[in-house]
Amino acid sequence: MSRGDLLRPRGHIVFFVYGAWGHTRPLCNLAARILRLRPTYITFFTVQNVCDRVRNELPRNFEPDETHLSHLVRVVALHSDTPDPSITDSVDPQFAIYYARLVAGEPVTCMYTNVQYDPVPAPDIILVDFYACAPVRAIRKLSTKPVKVFVWYSGPPSAFIPAWGPAHMGGKADLYPEVREAVRRTKEDLNTVASKILFEPRGTLVRVPGLPPMHDYEFAPQEVPSVISMGSLFVQADDCFRESDGMILSPPDCYEAEALAAAREICAENNRTLYSFGPLVASGAQAADQEVKLSGKGAEIQAFLDSVLQSHGPQSLVYWSFGSLFWPSDPTKVWVFMDALLEKRVPFIMSHASRFAMIPDYIQEKVKNSGLGLLVPWTPQQTILSHAATAWFLTHSGFNGVMESLSKGVPMICWPLGAEQPTNAAHVSHNLNVAYELFEVRSGNGLRLVHRLGRVPVGTVEAAHQEANDVLEDAFGEDGAEKRANAQRMKEALGQAWDEDGTSTRDLRSFLQFLDCPA
Repeated sequence: MSRGDLLRPRGHIVFFVYGAWGHTRPLCNLAARILRLRPTYITFFTVQNVCDRVRNELPRNFEPDETHLSHLVRVVALHSDTPDPSITDSVDPQFAIYYARLVAGEPVTCMYTNVQYDPVPAPDIILVDFYACAPVRAIRKLSTKPVKVFVWYSGPPSAFIPAWGPAHMGGKADLYPEVREAVRRTKEDLNTVASKILFEPRGTLVRVPGLPPMHDYEFAPQEVPSVISMGSLFVQADDCFRESDGMILSPPDCYEAEALAAAREICAENNRTLYSFGPLVASGAQAADQEVKLSGKGAEIQAFLDSVLQSHGPQSLVYWSFGSLFWPSDPTKVWVFMDALLEKRVPFIMSHASRFAMIPDYIQEKVKNSGLGLLVPWTPQQTILSHAATAWFLTHSGFNGVMESLSKGVPMICWPLGAEQPTNAAHVSHNLNVAYELFEVRSGNGLRLVHRLGRVPVGTVEAAHQEANDVLEDAFGEDGAEKRANAQRMKEALGQAWDEDGTSTRDLRSFLQFLDCPA
């Protein structure tokens, strides 16, 4: 086979995500990794409010001499009537129209950029957001040849299992028929019924493979604003899994081997295939420079990091972020932890991207006068984590952030709020010993017996302040050094997953066998 044949695109993969950045960003890295193994067309469906971010993120994952590959990614934004990614009514019909055009070999045009893409062969593989039921059904109805449809779940298996796994693995699979029957019988709203049956705590001790035992209420350790309809979303995800050909996860085997093996078992028992390859973190030569350029405060942040390195030395700074969506319901404890940092003269950068994050004027003034902190709405996270000044990542424990932190060998201080964060925090602190978890910052049902501790958190501001002091004391002492060494070992293992014969590379090659050309 000639070099020209090797570089000629064969096959067609479709990505479809609704717009949550945590679901979308890893696919930018996956696109690059797929194309290095197998040049193929990738049509990347997203929505208009994240289209620019996708187009800016993609180049971070390609090397300067890989434009022949990056041009194979066709970004197509659909129009969403709302920034809430859980409301899909306006997007789903558009996807069906566009997918029909792909099947028919017609050109498609991005609604946001007006870029028109030429016709390419009909899709072979489709990755859909994990609750994209209507798109899955449209794909089944409109496809004129056999296609493989995989659910894309950007979280880890230890979060998938308690949400959709069988009861004997600590999962809720047996409850979904009960939800559907209750809705049929009562005619009540799906989200209301599902939320009550799926999420109302009963005090049950849940045993998920690969996790320490946790009470069911520990999966929601904080009172957080209800920003999406989680009950109906979970039911949609259950339907989506059952109607798909399998699932794609993004942790490598070395991160969560026991839970991943259990998830593979669940899929096999349901005649589904599970693939897991990661970490899906930008790592090319352009990754850091592009990220700094894309941040409105990139130059200021870089200068602050450099000044901290000079004044405080390496591994002296705490980087703090609750992600783009979450923020604690009781901000008093946020300011208490900040006070502990200032009292100990620990420099820090806080990212406050959430729309719920309100920084009072007196806090901004206090931080400015201290000369120790920087408050920024949006930060180049990987740049900060890779800087020599950075010691710890204070995080809500979202999975993408955990992977980014460990990929740089940076240990964590975990403040989980909801979603998959509590299981991530339990795993990295209890199993991997690369993190501390904060317990006195909990609220609501989180202030009940913590099984791992054998006690109930006090939950007061004073207790949170004492815990912050204790954790920071340990973090910058011998115990913290041990966690840092463990994080460095995990960094090496994560890197090896993408070696030529690494577990992630092998799994991705196996996944690509579904394209028309042989692997």
